[in-house]
Amino acid sequence: MEAVLGHLRGAIERGDYAIGDKLPSEAELGRTLEVSRPVLREALRALQAMGLTVSRTGKGTFVVANAVEDPTFGDYAASDLLEVRRHIEIPVAGYAALRRTPDHLDRLAHLLDRMERETDTTAWVAMDTLFHLTVAEAAQNPVFRRVIEEIRDALARQSAFLNELGGRREQSNREHRAIVEALVDGSEHDALAAMSHHLDRVERSLTDIVRPRQPDPATSGAPEA
Repeated sequence: MEAVLGHLRGAIERGDYAIGDKLPSEAELGRTLEVSRPVLREALRALQAMGLTVSRTGKGTFVVANAVEDPTFGDYAASDLLEVRRHIEIPVAGYAALRRTPDHLDRLAHLLDRMERETDTTAWVAMDTLFHLTVAEAAQNPVFRRVIEEIRDALARQSAFLNELGGRREQSNREHRAIVEALVDGSEHDALAAMSHHLDRVERSLTDIVRPRQPDPATSGAPEA
């Protein structure tokens, strides 16, 4: 899927498909790129999340931008979502370390075990959002839980995006385990640090996808010493 997305994104950024142009039909793209319909649809959804295209029911997919600025997940831009997550989920983790019950820890441990065994992206994403919701529940403040519920769909879309394009699953599992270990220890400091690190890595992965690092002209192609 990444190769298909890279091809289509490159074509849009080069101007092969200009703003306002309609992309070829799924059937035509599938034949041209020699890929299955599900793979192509994943790539088209990613283009839309990046803000490069928009799908119009019954009409097709149209180019609306030639550069990625700020991906959108459901109703929320990635930058807005991350800003809110930092202000909510980091302190939530701290409160959860102080207020969690044995039941919360059992549920989180069970979730972690399932996530580390899961190979299906859709199933893993569903558990990922449930993990963050359970941490909010462990903070034992219903307002925190309500906020995470409000952004749950956006979190799922972002998680799927990062897993498909950023290969985040294994790294995210490790970050989640660090969060749970801090909750088990009842360490507010470690919980704050673990959640902050997790969100830092989310931001880095998003940045790497949206603005891929270009090779340094000064070193590109230079022989190794």
